[in-house]
Amino acid sequence: MPTDKTGTEAAVSAAEGKYTIAVDGEPVGLAAVADRGNQRVFYHTEVDERFGGRGLATILVAEALEATRADGKRVVPLCPMVAAFIRKHPEFDDITDKATPELLRWVETI
Repeated sequence: MPTDKTGTEAAVSAAEGKYTIAVDGEPVGLAAVADRGNQRVFYHTEVDERFGGRGLATILVAEALEATRADGKRVVPLCPMVAAFIRKHPEFDDITDKATPELLRWVETI
């Protein structure tokens, strides 16, 4: 189990339409996703401000991207946090797609 910058364990789990991160069993953040064909669209990420600065968003995104790879899906990073993470971690370039205008319109219907 990964640990945040304070050394506290953080658990990431998948649920319908999102990945969540919990600290000491308390959910403190999420990455909202929507699957479309072979793509998983990441459109929003947030961590409770009380837990800011601990690296939890980074843990959440890293685990969610690994799970997406394991699921055989491609990533579309609409969320700025996810896009920034991928820019810093080119090991995910091989599963990353750019958003198309059609996909952007589709996300607005979610």
